[in-house]
Amino acid sequence: MQATELGRAQPVTPRALTGGDYKTLGLAALGGALEFYDFIIFVFFAPVIGHLFFPAAMPEWLRQVQTFGIFAAGYLARPLGGIVMAHFGDLFGRKRMFTLSVLLMALPTLLMGLLPTYESIGVMAPVLLLLFRVMQGAAVGGEVPGAWVFVSEHVPARHIGYACGTLTAGLTAGILLGSLIAAAVNHQFAPAEIAGYAWRVPFLLGGVFGLFSVYLRRWLHETPVFAEMKQRKSLAAEIPLKAVLRDHGRAVIVSMLLTWMLSAAIVVVILMTPTLLQKQFHITPETSLLANCVATLCLTVGCVMAGSIAGRVGAGRTIFIGGIALAVCYYAMFQQFTVDTSSLVPFYGVTGFLVGVIGAIPFVMVKAFPPVVRFSGISFSYNVAYAVFGGLTPIVVSLMMKSDPMAAPMYVGTICILGALTTFFIKEAPQR
Repeated sequence: MQATELGRAQPVTPRALTGGDYKTLGLAALGGALEFYDFIIFVFFAPVIGHLFFPAAMPEWLRQVQTFGIFAAGYLARPLGGIVMAHFGDLFGRKRMFTLSVLLMALPTLLMGLLPTYESIGVMAPVLLLLFRVMQGAAVGGEVPGAWVFVSEHVPARHIGYACGTLTAGLTAGILLGSLIAAAVNHQFAPAEIAGYAWRVPFLLGGVFGLFSVYLRRWLHETPVFAEMKQRKSLAAEIPLKAVLRDHGRAVIVSMLLTWMLSAAIVVVILMTPTLLQKQFHITPETSLLANCVATLCLTVGCVMAGSIAGRVGAGRTIFIGGIALAVCYYAMFQQFTVDTSSLVPFYGVTGFLVGVIGAIPFVMVKAFPPVVRFSGISFSYNVAYAVFGGLTPIVVSLMMKSDPMAAPMYVGTICILGALTTFFIKEAPQR
């Protein structure tokens, strides 16, 4: 049976998911969650890190700029790390790069937790912090597309949507884990204790858990798709990225535009909204963070559901309807809060659930590139787009808010509509 729309019936092996498939999904999602935890835990302790890793005499605004500059360096390093890992993943195997990305994330996170401060080693402290942050960025640049490719090439074709949604849910669970660990540390320790030593605890935990994830991934096997290509000697005969840029321009553009939608949903709705709620509607930090945890939990559920629905009715329909629903709900939430904020938690939870539409986006990218250059195609499109759009989004929204208090929902709504329109240009590549 031939597909009429992306994600609908495929010429597949009619088998259900096996125990081995669930083990692969579980280990992949666990590793992804721990990697995202390691990558974002920095931002929760940025104020403390700024005071410890820069001179005491430095102006506060400059310290903050340099601290977040180091945080942003991780995003800028994502394309380079992702492209390099994808290159070798397309030539030498998915599993090797999939395991390497976790190791490359765990080690710098562990070393961050052990790093001497500016008071001990001077300017080398921020230099080493920057180096470790770049290593983290390179690792997550390889992990995310690598994980999508890995799970999609392991499961039966009719379950690829569910697999991609589950993996994406694991990544978002890492954000929730980081938020909960940061809240626990701030609740358990006094500010002086956090500045003295307790800020190191989340990094040390992340490093240890990451190394444990490396150990667990040794039980994974190379994907059947790559093994077949290797057996048939049909691996890329040239640099994979060269073939991607030459032969798959449409897939790259579609993937980048959908990544823009993904980054807007995560960066604005999940990461920026708690601060916006505090500033615009005078909601307490405790209440806004609680609502954010609920929204992020609903997001993980939404990712699995969106991926599953995409596998049944088509990714295009799922993203179109889900994107429009997210745009409407997020705008309505802000409109409601100008009158009454009592419905914050349930309203934000529903909005977070609709952000889960991003769980269908990796399904589009997996199907948009043929297996021989799939890793490189997804990695280039996703990482370059996320570095550009994810990095510029907070700046653009902040500037827009100077003249329009509804800037955040207007921005998200515009990008969601763009993402919905992009679904009309989705095209599936030959899968052999």
